[in-house]
Amino acid sequence: IFNTNDGSYRCPSSQQGYSPFTTWTRALAWILLGYAEELEYLASVSPGKFPPGWKKKRVLKRFEEVATAVADYYISECPSDGVPYWDTGAPGLLWLADYRSKPADPFNDAEPVDSSAAAIAAQGFLRLGEYLNSHGNRKRGLHYIQMGLIIARTLFDDPYLSTNPRHQGLLLHSVYHRPNNWDYVPKGSKIPRGESSMWGDYHARELALMILRMGSGKAYRFWGE
Repeated sequence: IFNTNDGSYRCPSSQQGYSPFTTWTRALAWILLGYAEELEYLASVSPGKFPPGWKKKRVLKRFEEVATAVADYYISECPSDGVPYWDTGAPGLLWLADYRSKPADPFNDAEPVDSSAAAIAAQGFLRLGEYLNSHGNRKRGLHYIQMGLIIARTLFDDPYLSTNPRHQGLLLHSVYHRPNNWDYVPKGSKIPRGESSMWGDYHARELALMILRMGSGKAYRFWGE
């Protein structure tokens, strides 16, 4: 993406996505969560601590624009239960008719879903929704909160939540590195499925803790209070 000598921009690229011109959904989820967390943090910073020439209101507006654009794109490209396939341009999606209008199918034979992307995105939706809800945009905030809870309800149930005591993971159907074929493909399957990842399990627990804190009216933020 960037020149290693001078840092200048070279070209679009994706290390783990299908192509430079499609969207690797786990990266999309990380953008959503990252911007939502930064919005929460920057809102707590006093205006005088921003660099000279940087107006707090303008910075918050720009971060909000990016976060909501990413959130809306995620929703538009995702199956109805909020669990995305690993890349929006994965070629096998052609064989999954109307996949955006129905729940994701981790047992299909065309393209794998990525539950870890969903766990990350769910936190982003909840945090962005809470931020908007407390900054005068209740309708849009509740829309994103609802999306985050839909994803959580999907992940913390069959077929995504592991109930096998012999399996070492928590969240099933996570993708590691599809282009490099580093994912587990069970016997009889054409695509990866059924495996967990450390980041998927981590973010699943983060998601559960966040919902627990929301239910008790307590904040759950990375910088403390």
